[in-house]
Amino acid sequence: MEAVSVDPPGGALSNVIDRQRVIDRFTGVAPSQWGTHLPGVATHVDGGALALTFDGCGGGSGSGVDHALLDLLAREQIPATFFLNRRWIDTHPALTTQLSESPLFTIENHGTTHAPLSVNGRSAYGIAGTASVAAAVDEVLGNHYRIEELTGRTPQWFRAGTAHYDDVAVQVVAELGLGVAGFAVNGDAGATFHANQVRNALVQAQPGSIVLMHLNHPGSGVAEGVAAAVPALRASGTHFTTL
Repeated sequence: MEAVSVDPPGGALSNVIDRQRVIDRFTGVAPSQWGTHLPGVATHVDGGALALTFDGCGGGSGSGVDHALLDLLAREQIPATFFLNRRWIDTHPALTTQLSESPLFTIENHGTTHAPLSVNGRSAYGIAGTASVAAAVDEVLGNHYRIEELTGRTPQWFRAGTAHYDDVAVQVVAELGLGVAGFAVNGDAGATFHANQVRNALVQAQPGSIVLMHLNHPGSGVAEGVAAAVPALRASGTHFTTL
């Protein structure tokens, strides 16, 4: 795998993170929990609005762009948070910058290699997690600084590839100064839901839920499902927000 820099670009906006201090603090701490819903992982937002979040995972078949979804969000003026992996960003740097310039959207960190965030290599869905504290830190920072470089904005949130964490990795992300994002509603089951399933997941979501979907699978049911859900959600008084 090609080496990825975890050094801040020249003129980095964020305070330079003391990588080694974080590594030293957590090396040797054994994890005791693993999953998508751990203490410290955000699943809801305050205020009752729905937070629609869309992952762009990159790699292999995961580097597509659902332009129908992006057009829908812009046309309907729906705020959204895009969690973009470095592989997706490096495939679509101009689009990443363009999305970051919209007042509707925020760009957040979906990791460098799309690995589950672990300190001992635990896997999820057959994808190996980061194998050490140092690897977990670099999974975050390798994309953190890339987003800063492209967008001129410091990410505030991190969501791991597969949205899986161990409890030590959650603390690592927090120590790096980022919120740890999870989800309350799996809105598209990895972009496998058909449109009606996406619609149903959205209209049944409780107020304040963080909803996880994907923007990297054009032809999935996501765009059509969101389009079908929006009128019903708005009729019920639901508003949308970013993280």
